[in-house]
Amino acid sequence: MKPKLLTTLRDYSAAQFALDALAGVTVAMVAIPLSIAIAIASGATPAVGLVTAIIGGSLISALGGSRVQVGGPTGAFIVVVYSVIAEHGYDGLVLATLMAGIILVVAGLLRAGSLVEYVPQPVVNGFTIGIGVIIGTSQLKDFLGLQADKVPADFFAKIDALWAVRDTFSWAALGVGLAALVLIVLLRRLSPRVPGPIIAVAIVSVAVFLFGLDADSVASRYGELPRGLPAPAIPEITLARLTELLPSAMIIAFLAAIESLLSAMVADRMIEGKHRPNAEVLAQGWANIGSALFGGLPATGAIARTATNVRAGGRTPVAGIVHALTILLVLLLVGPLAGYMAMPALAALLILTAWNMTEPHKWKSYWQAPLADRFLLVMTLVLTVVADLTIAIGVGVAFGLAMRLRDGMAKPPEWDEPER
Repeated sequence: MKPKLLTTLRDYSAAQFALDALAGVTVAMVAIPLSIAIAIASGATPAVGLVTAIIGGSLISALGGSRVQVGGPTGAFIVVVYSVIAEHGYDGLVLATLMAGIILVVAGLLRAGSLVEYVPQPVVNGFTIGIGVIIGTSQLKDFLGLQADKVPADFFAKIDALWAVRDTFSWAALGVGLAALVLIVLLRRLSPRVPGPIIAVAIVSVAVFLFGLDADSVASRYGELPRGLPAPAIPEITLARLTELLPSAMIIAFLAAIESLLSAMVADRMIEGKHRPNAEVLAQGWANIGSALFGGLPATGAIARTATNVRAGGRTPVAGIVHALTILLVLLLVGPLAGYMAMPALAALLILTAWNMTEPHKWKSYWQAPLADRFLLVMTLVLTVVADLTIAIGVGVAFGLAMRLRDGMAKPPEWDEPER
């Protein structure tokens, strides 16, 4: 369970630091708008996303079992975080994140990291696609400029609420969102090494400001971002709160473990390395404890940011630490400038993130899979969208393990690494 950082520092060089530093800064430029957008979509304030990327990201890189893993808030948590905040308030989310961190630390110490591989891949694919659908629909309000005071979390109620305010549709907001979407896609295809999201969001947001377009910004809705981190604090802990938040904490811990494993697998394939699963689970635990103490969101290894790190030349955990320090520096020096980010542009970034989460290029192979796998995927997807993520994961895992026992499979099947 030794962190990879200690292993990689044995023969570390100035040349490698130069590559890691450049990669870390590049990933930070991708992570800043994405972290803000994820925080807003989760029902939290924009600054909370940056705090999570700084605290959670630094701990995941410093203590993790992967050479190139980069952590922070991810889209996979949006659904559960939004639900916890809506039901228990933001202080409830902080306590649930703290509990999830403790659960992950215990799991890591018990060397339970490899057990995550026994979760059926169709279940993971199903709830990931479902989360993508929920994230995409949740961004329609800002992408279309719709004026709605409160949008319900329930999928069908959300669609009804958005349809009810269709008369408030804004062509300006749609234009801003489409421009950001096209720019992000073009930059990603023309120059994958360039941090396209922040460039696209910045260009579009400057245009909104200069031409006085009718589109909300982060500052107009939430006020200016603070310069610096909040003071650490322990949330109020009672037996009643621990009991009612335990299911949410378990889901957060499960998602953190799954997402970090997927991300580490992607990283292994890209650099031909091998991660340490138990060290990775431990790192997710400490990262979530740290994030909670600073009032942040749940954190885990992020597939998109990890892949960006590898493509930019990062090869040790130093790159992930530089990424976190760069975000901290931006927050300290030019944090208020982030307030000019246009909300439709951030919505476009999350819509694209949601689309990538669903991995549409793999849909054909999903449908050609055995009937049992298709059933698991569709069932988990439907339950995630129309019911609840807790129910979807619980039912999906139970059915998957039952089918595996029925077929006499003692070992977990090999997972296909996601490319999102």
